Amino acid sequence: MFNITKKEITWGDKKLTLETGRVARQADGAVMLTCGETVILATAVAAKQAKPDMDFFPLTVNYQEKYYAAGKIPGGYFKREARPTEAETLISRLIDRPIRPLFPSSFRNETQVLPTVISYDKENDPEALALIASSAALAISGIPFMGPVAAAKVGMINGEFVLNPTKEQIKDSQLELIVAGTEDAVLMVESEASGLSEKQMLDAVKFGHDKAKEVINLIKDFAKEAGKERWKIEEKDYSELKSKISSAVADDLQKAFDESDKQIRTGLVAAAKDKVTAMFEGDETYSKVEIGDQFKSVEKKIVRTQILKDSKRIDRRKLNEVRDIKCEVGVLPKVHGSSLFTRGETQALVVTTLGTSDDEQRLETLDGAERSRFMLHYNFPPYSVGEVGRIGTGRREIGHGKLAWRAINSSLPSKEEFPYTFRIVSEITESNGSSSMATVCGASLALMDAGVPIKTPIAGIAMGLIKEGDDYSILSDILGDEDHLGDMDFKVAGTKDGITSLQMDIKITGITFDIMEKALDQAKEGRIHILGEMAKALKESRTELSKNTPKMEKIQVDKKDIAAVIGKGGATIREIVELSGAKLDINDDGMVTIAAADEESRMKAVQMVKDIVAKPEMGKIYKGKVVKIMEFGAFVNFLGKQDGLVHISQLAAKRVENVSDVVKEGDEVSVKVVGFDRGKVKLSMKEVTEDTKSD
Repeated sequence: MFNITKKEITWGDKKLTLETGRVARQADGAVMLTCGETVILATAVAAKQAKPDMDFFPLTVNYQEKYYAAGKIPGGYFKREARPTEAETLISRLIDRPIRPLFPSSFRNETQVLPTVISYDKENDPEALALIASSAALAISGIPFMGPVAAAKVGMINGEFVLNPTKEQIKDSQLELIVAGTEDAVLMVESEASGLSEKQMLDAVKFGHDKAKEVINLIKDFAKEAGKERWKIEEKDYSELKSKISSAVADDLQKAFDESDKQIRTGLVAAAKDKVTAMFEGDETYSKVEIGDQFKSVEKKIVRTQILKDSKRIDRRKLNEVRDIKCEVGVLPKVHGSSLFTRGETQALVVTTLGTSDDEQRLETLDGAERSRFMLHYNFPPYSVGEVGRIGTGRREIGHGKLAWRAINSSLPSKEEFPYTFRIVSEITESNGSSSMATVCGASLALMDAGVPIKTPIAGIAMGLIKEGDDYSILSDILGDEDHLGDMDFKVAGTKDGITSLQMDIKITGITFDIMEKALDQAKEGRIHILGEMAKALKESRTELSKNTPKMEKIQVDKKDIAAVIGKGGATIREIVELSGAKLDINDDGMVTIAAADEESRMKAVQMVKDIVAKPEMGKIYKGKVVKIMEFGAFVNFLGKQDGLVHISQLAAKRVENVSDVVKEGDEVSVKVVGFDRGKVKLSMKEVTEDTKSD
């Protein structure tokens, strides 16, 4: 029934296995990858024909985590996996980015890659493994994929690189990096670091690429035995069409790309495109898609040629020059911290909000329930590029937000140093290149404006590359046009001393480590320049929090008093919140955190907690309320939730026949602690009266 092909290697200290022929046999390619007890099923399917007038490659990667893989039932009402989580979206992008450049430009068939985690051992992270499984599925599918590609995860512990570190090891690691590439070149890097040097980051990339090549050899061996016949793709000769277009609009496009203003330039390019469209109206020799592709090719050649031959960029800057920067802080009056970061025609309005532990983000993952005290949300409204479009959070917004999150995370103070929860929102109000790096710069300034004691300011810069043969030019602070017409998108964020995040996407396969090293060095120069411009607005964190920020106070209570503060079913803590207007949080160690927007609310909550945990002192007089009348005396609530008994003999100096003759429920009275009996407090109203008389 089954025609199974199985290959395996020892990778690091783990066995990595690829298998096909047993599951999902109707897919073009299906692979079961096993590492430890983590199992990923990856499938690849492509439509047999392209849709008419398809002007882009419709590749979809949907990484999925099934909760049964970790022996869990999903939360929520429906108890099933629903829309992709943020982690699934990020890993889908992680897989898409290195495989997308490895399809022929003429291949426009709808293609879907579905890597699914179906068993998870909580030790072998599926992130890099899912990319490997996807690559293997494509390699055996017959789909025209110019791979294989593989990935490796790299940590750095005590100065030593670690291959595929576990979740526990990552906690002690200075680096979390994923590198993906072919046998000959690196295609993608994604990382978070704690201020590593350029050399350390480059060495980490080299280490990861060397380890990934071991898996590439496994996939090649696997595909030789299990691979299907490669689809034949018709390659047309468009040289004549390209020549006609170039003759007609090359001068117009040259004039457009001599214009530094984006809006004017966009209009001139659109006019040139309309001219080409009119040229071929009624001509059925070529489709609209083919004409559009060759128009883009002419555009690309003009921009790339003037950069390579004349070192002439679209906006007339030098290759290593950063656009003009303007930084402002405190731009919004009612928020906790804000900044407006403008670099050329890219602008980010960034806001920091501080909250309590109640505001932490609760996450459900295969590893279990988690909480995050740092959130960074990136928004890219269509008006930022002068367009009309849909509003929403897509993969791009999630990916750019996470990149900025990684860049900033290592500089945040610990919860012990600064007990607040952080939410940063970046509104991209203008965009012409690297809005994610503008977000990093703006986030650093907004945090400092809010009075968050970050370790050091962080800036980010996007680098580009134009390469033809052995000639190449590295560009600092790339424009949008330089990005989509270039060969590399290389984003580096960090402090003046080291890198905190590196993201790299390569669109060609000829990037050497020498080029990467020069790009990192040039990026450092740009980063330090940007930090200098940021310092003109704010050099370090403000020493005081905004008047709008909730003020926090911590009270340590005995663990035995935790239940008293919380109350039955949370009744006591809810009452404190309702009466004071403050927020309360208490942990298992008895640390009570109280936050309120105004001093009065905070002090009221603090006193209420202190009253609850305070211990009655012998001989001390307290104000209290009669809460219950008995034949033998009255119970008085006198210290938070503390009750004590005033015996009938202690109600007054004279003999009392009935307790109700002296006090009624709800009466406010003064009582004196006169003794303790097996944990119960004995009170007296009589002695209070006598003490008053003696005074």
